[in-house]
Amino acid sequence: MKPLQLALIGLGTVGTGVAKILTEHAERTSRRAGRPIEIRHAVVKNPDKPREIELPAGVVHTDVDKAINDPEVDVVVELIGGISPAREIVLNALKAGKSVVTANKALMCEYGDELFPVAREHGCTIGFEAAVAGGVPIVSGIGQALSGNQVTSIEAILNGTSNFILTRMLDADISYEEAVSEAQALGYAEADPAMDVDGTDAAQKLSLLMLLAGGTRIRPADFTRQGIDRLDLADLQYADELGYAVKLLAIAKLIDDRLEMHVQPTLVKYGRPLSAVDGPQNMIVVEADAVGKVWFAGPGAGMMPTASAVMADIIDAATGRAAETFRTLDLFGEGEPRELVPPSDVRMRYYFRFHVEDRPHVLADIADILGRNKISLASVMQHEAPEVEEGEIDSPFVVPLVVMTHHATEGQVGSAEKELMKLAALRNPWVRMAVAD
Repeated sequence: MKPLQLALIGLGTVGTGVAKILTEHAERTSRRAGRPIEIRHAVVKNPDKPREIELPAGVVHTDVDKAINDPEVDVVVELIGGISPAREIVLNALKAGKSVVTANKALMCEYGDELFPVAREHGCTIGFEAAVAGGVPIVSGIGQALSGNQVTSIEAILNGTSNFILTRMLDADISYEEAVSEAQALGYAEADPAMDVDGTDAAQKLSLLMLLAGGTRIRPADFTRQGIDRLDLADLQYADELGYAVKLLAIAKLIDDRLEMHVQPTLVKYGRPLSAVDGPQNMIVVEADAVGKVWFAGPGAGMMPTASAVMADIIDAATGRAAETFRTLDLFGEGEPRELVPPSDVRMRYYFRFHVEDRPHVLADIADILGRNKISLASVMQHEAPEVEEGEIDSPFVVPLVVMTHHATEGQVGSAEKELMKLAALRNPWVRMAVAD
């Protein structure tokens, strides 16, 4: 059969991985695709830059338009990331009649509703398996393998960078800043890791998963998003002492036909599979009405895991599976409208770490405020402070006080925090995290 001709836009980490698979395992990919797959163009910023892969003369160049408009090209593989110029490149490729494979979750999340209709109008497809959870086949898992189900909940660790940082902080007894530096040195974090550590990346991925799960279009700006960039090592250590691991958890639940969604640092009880996910790994726990609960886990980033996901979409395009799937996959259409549960109505347990003056009645004052806001205490932990004789020092010691609550709403907690701010014995800052048992 006629070879499938590719235009790789970007030959960085993931692009190099794709090129390695295609050149080092050409016979295997040809057999599984039913025909050869060839790289006709590899568009880069600097063609003279040393690379781990060597391609035939003339394949590597800087002319995007030449690659997109080549009538021999069947599929454009966008691997440069970001919104611009990736959006313009994908649009132009689709309008030129080329199907697209991408690892760009930001582009899919923000502009999928623009790109998918253009693809359908021009008889093309868009594959984005690599956009969520790297090498974990979750897009096809939810979009195809679980298509006979109604997904009722997703609990997931979707950002390997944040998970690596949290793992290293606790295991190596190091600060957040030191763990970020390690992640950058190992290639798990960008020079500017903001989108990973502030929860944006995980929120975009959760948005895409819910779109796959039920056709519901929820933008990250519409639900609660908090990152790990304000956590201290002390909070990870206190959580560990209480029997929990801290994870940046992305959660979506269908409750009485309404959708609860949030991304935030969360205490996960030891013994749950999610608590054991360490380093740059991802895990997605999906619960659905027919199958029950299933787990997807594996490397969420890196050259070869992400390249593996890109290759799955390329092979689907070569075999024709992508055309059949895309034709019936109603993404970014009207979808099924779902009302979001207001953040103030979300119920969960909470972890608090207060800095308090070590003197009588402080705990009683805190408990009174929480109680009047219908928040009951599950446990309290305060390490013993030095014994000091009355009058020996001018002011009380300030000590950490850790409180775990029973279930309460975000609204109740918010009201309690307004009152807590007026307590003279409490010192800023204090920390609050969700708890998932």
